Amino acid sequence: MALSQPPAADNTALQTDVSQTVLRVGIYNNPPKLFLNASQQPDGMLWYLLEQIAERESWQLEAVTCDWNDCLLMLEQGALDLMPDVAISEARGQRFSFHSEPALLSWSQIFERDGLGMLSMLDIDQTRIAVLQGSVQHDYLVDLAASFGINVQWVLVDSLEQAFAAVVNNDADAVVSNHFYGDQQSAQLGLTQTPIIFQPIQLYYAVPAGRHASKLQRIDEHLAAWKRDPSSPYFEALATVRVEPPLSFIPPWVIWGLIILSSGLLVSFVFGVILRARVAEKTASLLASENRLNTILNSVEAYIYIKDSQMRYQYVNKKVCELFSLPADQIIGKTDAAFFDAATCEHLRENDLRVLRSGQRVADEESNIMAHDQQEHIFISVKLPLRNPDGSIYALCGISTDITEHKQIRNQLHQLAFFDVLTGLPNRRLILDRLDHALGGRNKTGFEGAVLYIDLDNFKTVNDTLGHDAGDQLLQQVAKRLERGLLATDSIGRLGADEFVLIVEDVAQNSVDALVRVRDIAEFLRQQFNQPFELNGMPYVCTVSIGVVLFSDANGNIDNLLKGADLALAAAEVSGRNKVQFFNPAMQIEVTRRTRIEKALRQAISHNSLVLHIQPQVDCEGRIVSMEGLLRMTDPELGMVSPAEFISVAEASGLIVPLGEWVVATACTLLASWQHNAAMKEMVLAVNVSPKQFYHEQFVKHVLSCLDKSGIPGKSLALEVTESLLIDDVDTTIQKMQVLGAKGVQFALDDFGTGYASLSYLKRLPLTQLKIDQSFVRDLLVDQNDEAIVRTIIALGNSLDLQVVAEGVETHQQAERLRELGCHFFQGYYFGRPQLASEWQEQVQSANTAL
Repeated sequence: MALSQPPAADNTALQTDVSQTVLRVGIYNNPPKLFLNASQQPDGMLWYLLEQIAERESWQLEAVTCDWNDCLLMLEQGALDLMPDVAISEARGQRFSFHSEPALLSWSQIFERDGLGMLSMLDIDQTRIAVLQGSVQHDYLVDLAASFGINVQWVLVDSLEQAFAAVVNNDADAVVSNHFYGDQQSAQLGLTQTPIIFQPIQLYYAVPAGRHASKLQRIDEHLAAWKRDPSSPYFEALATVRVEPPLSFIPPWVIWGLIILSSGLLVSFVFGVILRARVAEKTASLLASENRLNTILNSVEAYIYIKDSQMRYQYVNKKVCELFSLPADQIIGKTDAAFFDAATCEHLRENDLRVLRSGQRVADEESNIMAHDQQEHIFISVKLPLRNPDGSIYALCGISTDITEHKQIRNQLHQLAFFDVLTGLPNRRLILDRLDHALGGRNKTGFEGAVLYIDLDNFKTVNDTLGHDAGDQLLQQVAKRLERGLLATDSIGRLGADEFVLIVEDVAQNSVDALVRVRDIAEFLRQQFNQPFELNGMPYVCTVSIGVVLFSDANGNIDNLLKGADLALAAAEVSGRNKVQFFNPAMQIEVTRRTRIEKALRQAISHNSLVLHIQPQVDCEGRIVSMEGLLRMTDPELGMVSPAEFISVAEASGLIVPLGEWVVATACTLLASWQHNAAMKEMVLAVNVSPKQFYHEQFVKHVLSCLDKSGIPGKSLALEVTESLLIDDVDTTIQKMQVLGAKGVQFALDDFGTGYASLSYLKRLPLTQLKIDQSFVRDLLVDQNDEAIVRTIIALGNSLDLQVVAEGVETHQQAERLRELGCHFFQGYYFGRPQLASEWQEQVQSANTAL
């Protein structure tokens, strides 16, 4: 055999380790955060994040479906190890343990049947409210209703699905839910979102109290790291909930809701003022009524106050005292100048005068800076005039709601959705939106524009030699340098990794003039990078390659524009780096061909019309010991398409993962057919796996599924990987290889010597084979350097107890020299060209018959 099965002892050790990391996870229905999908598999943002962490930590997740309260009870009793989507409260802090980094930010909202017209918490009086039993929303609302003396019939349910069903079935008038699930269900069921929003909360993964401390720490570390990386699983998960903050935070119905609320409170409050004026004349029962009113006003989660005509405070409730950190008697009689900075006082004065002089009702968002600590608080304030019996205004009553935390959450979500965390530049999502706007502007004005792709040359070298912290510093400094000299109509963004994009609008109406000006802009950018950056106190010079495409080259199509810029950038890098390259007609031909190949490839995958040829690997005696599967593509219009072409298209278009899955599945089906053939039964079949396929979240699961469905032993399948897996994430690479290796799957390192592989990482990988790249074999007989490299690879393979296979052997002389150097396994045209499996099967059978 060219490839050998990993020792059984290693398999046993791995299975023991895996059994120790099984986590039982509670799953209840709360989409889009957590739910069972149509296949009855766990799904949702929080499950996806947990899967990503588990994959990196070699944890096995066992989903346990349960209702909300049952889940919490099982977690407390230890029947579950972990529960997603849990908010922290004082009571839960006694029952469970939590990590520190929030997994998700959310808030609560009330949704009603049409026609009820709920605008404030006071409107839930005499209604039936469906709420999740044992939830923080239930506890909060029960306390609030008690403080207001509101009578609510609570419809307690075990799941949010039941809560919304209760409203639909007329068993409840309204339902309380987190806004993610509520927005989704209200749209589907025809319910109305009310302006009653409360309790901004942070959601976590919970474990039984005092247990799994190390796992909570690892969850924290992954979440913290991912939130700094815009290409991380966290941002992929965030995109699934489609958080798109509105342009204006305060919708009109919230303003009107607050006005109506303030009106109701004003009536009660004025009544209290009158009571105090006549307290000497009224009975003890009226005094008791006033006390009850004060209790209500001090229980409201709002800042309530009265100012006289001189804008001096005449009354403040408990919340105002807490804001100023002073008792009421030290606030009464003073103006805002005693509590806020000058700019805040001026804005408050303008609003107050509108009420006191004009009798207006003023509803406004106020950003107030405290004088004593310069801390900013953002309020929605409603101010109304208080009148004497003759209609004259003697004071104003204000009701303010602190929305600081809501604004912070909205701003954070907006920042996460549209901006790169590391550099602060617009991300791909926002850049595409601006590009669409720019193309629309060009169609209206006729002015030419351009897209410039900017790629840092040799950026991986920075990460590999100076560390990722230095790489992050470089990206941040590059972003600042690119922002210099931007015009108001220009946009700069980060697409990912070390690639940036500049959109230049309104360059010129004439294409020739536009070309000259854009060339000057690109050259200016390139020259800017000749000035060194400072990394860890040391100078570092970083060059860039720039690809440029004009708007007119894309015919108003964003996809064509981006493909053109990408092709121009690739041409700039091929020409020697530190170059500027414009998109040209020849590239357009290439774009057209690549587009046709991509379309043909999609059809070939969906119609199962690809073909897997196989090529033998032989030993020193010329005996076939194993095979490699090589993908081939033929299209009715394009004819035979070379792998070099369609593989690169697959990588760029995202088809490489389904393409790779097709290859693995086909290889397992072929191996299954060989199990009934004595000549082929023990044959190993190797297939190539791209880095993108290897790092895909479903890679391991897919390979194991193919093995199970085909019924073949894992040792029959070999996966060939490249050295790039040793650069990106070695620990994840090893973990995935160990899981598959436990099933017998073998691994070979393909094209060895052409990339970058640390020997310290190489010895940690569960490999069985090294493959000498054909570029070294080709000139083996005429280039002493190539011979030295081949000799070194053979010696390295022997020292690591790995089989060494020479690829691309095309002549007898090459094969003989390789034997002399100690190589015992070969692959290449000299021993056999790639052919259909059926043709090689006949040859193997014939050879065995002859023996």
